[in-house]
Amino acid sequence: MELGLNAVWVMLGAILVLLMQGGFILLEAGSIRMKNAGHVAGKTIFTVSLCSLIFWAVGYALIFGSQGNALIGWGDYFFFDLMSAGEGDSLPPTVRFLFQLAFAAISLSIAWGGFAERAKFSAYVMFTILFSVLIYPVIAHWIWGEGWLADHGKQDFAGSTVVHLTGAMAALAATILLKPRIGKYNKDGSSNDIQGHNQVYTTLGVLILWIGWFGFNAGSTLAVGDGFFGFVALNTQLAAAAGAVAALFASWMFMGKPDIPTTLNGTLAGLVAITASCAFVEPWAAVVIGLIAGVLVYASMKFFDKMKIDDPIYALSVHGTAGVWGTVSTGFFATPELAEEVVGIGKAGLFYGGGFGQLGVQIMGVVACGAFAFIVSYFVLAVMKATIGIRVTEEQEIIGLDMSEHGSYGYPEQMKKIQEAQATVS
Repeated sequence: MELGLNAVWVMLGAILVLLMQGGFILLEAGSIRMKNAGHVAGKTIFTVSLCSLIFWAVGYALIFGSQGNALIGWGDYFFFDLMSAGEGDSLPPTVRFLFQLAFAAISLSIAWGGFAERAKFSAYVMFTILFSVLIYPVIAHWIWGEGWLADHGKQDFAGSTVVHLTGAMAALAATILLKPRIGKYNKDGSSNDIQGHNQVYTTLGVLILWIGWFGFNAGSTLAVGDGFFGFVALNTQLAAAAGAVAALFASWMFMGKPDIPTTLNGTLAGLVAITASCAFVEPWAAVVIGLIAGVLVYASMKFFDKMKIDDPIYALSVHGTAGVWGTVSTGFFATPELAEEVVGIGKAGLFYGGGFGQLGVQIMGVVACGAFAFIVSYFVLAVMKATIGIRVTEEQEIIGLDMSEHGSYGYPEQMKKIQEAQATVS
């Protein structure tokens, strides 16, 4: 009975996390220009599909393979030896696999924020393969697959580091190598605001992501048990709400008006930040973590823009900066009781008498995982840039990726009207 209940709960979590891809489609499509919207939607379905096949073949084994060591998993490829539950298993292996697959696909979708509006479709294909083999499984193994960071007691309950920071560092490498979009920055260094074409899409995308996050965080309890998933869900909701409120007031204070995109990013930042600590902290701390994340995301957005790093979806701020803060926050706020209940070791945070021990482990994990994800992503993309190329031509970028890469627009009637108007003016 317990195995069946747990399987239903985690399978529901996997479905919710997979549904988050719909949120990413709307968020990313709404945040970019109309001429690239169809491309964004289509490549998401394709890359999730390709990631699924690779994760089935080798990705899962590189995380949880039975013959692995502290650095990498090994064995059990193609899921051949994991088809039935063994004695003592709390979940059917197939359900556990699907849940982990959904997480890997989310990290990949985060990375695409650094590719937006200027990368070749072939670059998406190649990087999906390499990210799903060389980058994500390694970091996931270190923390969730009994790797060396797990041995040090790193706390990352649902993936502020594993999923979000990993994807963000790949996005950072991509946006540096791809360089800014045409027209983003002027010769004097000033920035032009290239607005997305549909703010309603971005808002609905954030709401879908918010709902899906309950599968992300609460689903990571992996069991129905005593209802602990409800506590995790409460912390998730409070942090998201706090992040939205903090970001809104930060934009209102510094920009003179409550900015909607900033508020949406604050919501996501709160969700990203609580993802590591949702099972380790009390509700009041979840509010504090979300509030700080909301302020940090606003400051981070301004910082990256000032540094001329063109991040159309704000992946670096939402998933990178908030991912770092969320991971480190457990080193401050983790209670000994919750740490004992969740991982069996009472490693309390600094504010609960735990000293700097857990805080140091969390910082070490951020540095190691962030550096690995960035360096490997940069190397892989640099090789791709020197060989097959990763950016479309200037003409293709001006036309839009919908037409130049796929031969049709996501909004054919609207784009035809725009082209006719441009032809009349010229």
